[in-house]
Amino acid sequence: MSDATPQQPTPEPQGQAPDFDTMTRDIADVPAVEVITTVAVHLMSAAAVNLGLAEDGSDHKDLDEARKLITALAGLVTASATEVGSYHASPLRDGLKSLQLAFREASVVPDEPGQGPGEKFTGPVYG
Repeated sequence: MSDATPQQPTPEPQGQAPDFDTMTRDIADVPAVEVITTVAVHLMSAAAVNLGLAEDGSDHKDLDEARKLITALAGLVTASATEVGSYHASPLRDGLKSLQLAFREASVVPDEPGQGPGEKFTGPVYG
């Protein structure tokens, strides 16, 4: 990832519309690899919470939501792997596999190999 930290737009005074031209220029300065990895990390975090892996995990456990998030993550990681390079793609693949295995472990009736969340993109996941 780049060492440059994107500038955060300054909040508009209440009642005024945000300056979308400034916001557009700011996001244009962020390299694609940073946007992709940031989205992937957000998907991973949300999936982990929905798998019950966070503090007070059982309060937030929702396997249906976790399945959706893991599938979206698998699509993103698989589609972007050649674009972001192995340096960025390898940890994303590792995190994805960990979530897929955690999903299988959390399921009362585990999916058959190849049928779990995201496995249509990654292929079967084995522990």
